Amino acid sequence: MLRYAPSSAALSVERWKRSSHSTGANNCVETAVLGTEVLAVRDSKDPQGPALLFASSAWSAFVAAVRTGAFDDR
Repeated sequence: MLRYAPSSAALSVERWKRSSHSTGANNCVETAVLGTEVLAVRDSKDPQGPALLFASSAWSAFVAAVRTGAFDDR
C-alpha cells in the first residue's frame, strides 16, 4: 500500500508533463514525479483538481502493459 500524502502545495509546484503526442485540446493525462518512488497523475482539463498517486514501479508496469497491448480488446 502506498502511504505518501504530498501537500497540495507540493503537487502544484511539481513539473507536470504530458505526452508529446497530445494536442492543445486539454484532453490528456499529465504526470509528475514526486521523489524517487511516487508518481502523480492528473487530468489536464482540471489542473487544480485531484491527482492519483502511484508507486513508480506500479506506473512503469502499467505503461509496459499498455505498450504490449495487454488491455486491448480481444
